Amino acid sequence: MPEDNAATGPCWQERVPLAPANHAPLAPEYPWPDGYQAAMFLSFDVDAETAWTAKDPARYTELVTMSYGGYEARVGVRKLLELLAQEELTATFFLTGWSVEAHPAMADAILHAGHEIAHHGFHHLMPQPGDPMLVEEVDRGLDTLKRRLGVIPIGYRAPYGESCEELRVLLKKRGLVYSSSWRDDVRPYRHVLADGAPGLIELPVTMTYDDWLFGLSHRYSPRPMFPREHVLSIWKDELEETRAWGGMVTTVLHPQCSGRPMRLKLLREFLQHTRSLGDVWIASGRQIAHHFALCEAASER
Repeated sequence: MPEDNAATGPCWQERVPLAPANHAPLAPEYPWPDGYQAAMFLSFDVDAETAWTAKDPARYTELVTMSYGGYEARVGVRKLLELLAQEELTATFFLTGWSVEAHPAMADAILHAGHEIAHHGFHHLMPQPGDPMLVEEVDRGLDTLKRRLGVIPIGYRAPYGESCEELRVLLKKRGLVYSSSWRDDVRPYRHVLADGAPGLIELPVTMTYDDWLFGLSHRYSPRPMFPREHVLSIWKDELEETRAWGGMVTTVLHPQCSGRPMRLKLLREFLQHTRSLGDVWIASGRQIAHHFALCEAASER
């Protein structure tokens, strides 16, 4: 019998349980409203400078680096709001509390344009189990949105797209309705917490619609900038197959990326293509979560 060591035996099994991390059942295949074949959760992450300072606050003194995030308030959000108005679309903007405090006019513009404002932490710190900052990040973000904008958000997207059980329980206690961080489905579903209690509705993220992967080259990344044709091909193919499945795609678009001229042109073309299909419901997280909750309640009667 082999001896226990760091890679095998009971110690290893205790660290990595032989069970799925997500205990939720398979996503129910509820029909989309009004005869739509598929759905798109159109969402933006407004990180501003916190995209650069969250991991290293010292970068705040690197003023050109900060200008990448500052672009959101100066240009990016405004141009995206213009595009959404032109296309008559309603989206969800996940805002960090710091961005609201630092750029109140930008946050007000999103609110006054009629879009949903949702929670994205306060300083974009990655949620980690046991981190004393976890509760402060959630509560300070909630306080900022309510105090500055009069908004009590129902949606949450975790900074860096990470989560843990402490966070799932905390979000439920604070009255959030849905989250959009996980990447394990093409349809909404309801979380099941570790104690078996129902958690939030999850609107899963579609990784290929994270514009940061394709459209931002900077001094801290070796990634090249993908040309418009490549990204448009990826986005169209993902939508085509998901649409055939009757599923949902979720965008994670950043104004400091998709608010740039070339990327805005790409997004406009993709949204116009999606609308031309005629059977994709382009909606906010609030709308999609509300529809899911209605279908869930009807199925339990």
